[in-house]
Amino acid sequence: MSDADGTGAWVSLFSGGKDSSWALYQALETDLDVQRLVTVHPSEDSYMYHVPATDLATLAAESTGIELVDVDPADFDADSATDSGEQGDAELEPLEAALEELDADLDGGIAGVTAGAVESEFQTNRIEAMCDRLGCDLFAPLWQEHPRTLADEMLEAGFEIKIIQTAAYGLDESWLGRTLDQDALAELETLNEEYGVHILGEGGEFETLVVDGPHMDQRIALEYETEWDRDGGRGSIRVTDATLE
Repeated sequence: MSDADGTGAWVSLFSGGKDSSWALYQALETDLDVQRLVTVHPSEDSYMYHVPATDLATLAAESTGIELVDVDPADFDADSATDSGEQGDAELEPLEAALEELDADLDGGIAGVTAGAVESEFQTNRIEAMCDRLGCDLFAPLWQEHPRTLADEMLEAGFEIKIIQTAAYGLDESWLGRTLDQDALAELETLNEEYGVHILGEGGEFETLVVDGPHMDQRIALEYETEWDRDGGRGSIRVTDATLE
């Protein structure tokens, strides 16, 4: 594994969403040598990973100029899991295997991994244990930070964040494709007070895609249709075209 003196490459767990993108951006701002992005493409019922539109991570990675490694959903073997803990462990296995391969391939091995965890101990504990097994560091700059402060910092840095999926009372179809700006944050704070909606969507209330930011050379332009389940009160965008401007 990586040398004890910290030499080696950094790898960012990357979905294209705001949290993993912010962790990547903060790593680059801290001069960590990020040489790979790793995107896991999970099933629809993942306990560990951001699910929607992970295919667009390819464009986001191209815009950052950092090579992307995909972890395919066919690598998962969580069907036999009897509870969320077992499924979370099973979902982690293909990611850990991919990181072990990178550790062998990268010059100096893996020095550390970045993650966009905010409040989920379920996810963070497993990622920390994985890093311990790999003998590398974990960089999680969002961990237990104030949600509104994080959101404000993302916008101040120049992140353009699109909401691509919603699943919470108070978030109607008009939120699909909406840009997460100061007006949206103010509304989310009201929804937090009324219904408990997390300002960063940490409880799965909404999912995002970063289409532009200071870590990206080109903006991602999207064409999409909205798909709304009126009975279930949830929806997502279906991207019909995506290009780098």
